[in-house]
Amino acid sequence: MSELPIIQKTYDLIKWYVPIINRLPRNHKFTLGDRITTGLYDLLEGLIQARYSPDKLACLMPLNSRLDILRHQTRLLFDFELIEIKRYEYAGRLLNGIGSDLGGWIKQQKHRETSV
Repeated sequence: MSELPIIQKTYDLIKWYVPIINRLPRNHKFTLGDRITTGLYDLLEGLIQARYSPDKLACLMPLNSRLDILRHQTRLLFDFELIEIKRYEYAGRLLNGIGSDLGGWIKQQKHRETSV
């Protein structure tokens, strides 16, 4: 079974982002860095669980807020001058791409529920 694009995008984001987080100064690595890392893994797990769930919408809806939290945490990294603007913009594009896919998936599931 091939991966859903949103799952692959999230996997790729984790692969790119976690090494950057691991290089944060100690005082940020174990606070904001750990929260971002945990949030990324939770997002990936939630997407995989939604893929196999009979009630996909119930799994997908909380992931919207998880993604928004990640956006704000990433902005904090930038505002604290812990990542360069290019990395901030790249992370933003990746998060927005995942957000677009998630929004589309939620919309599709809502449509399926109303057409049943």
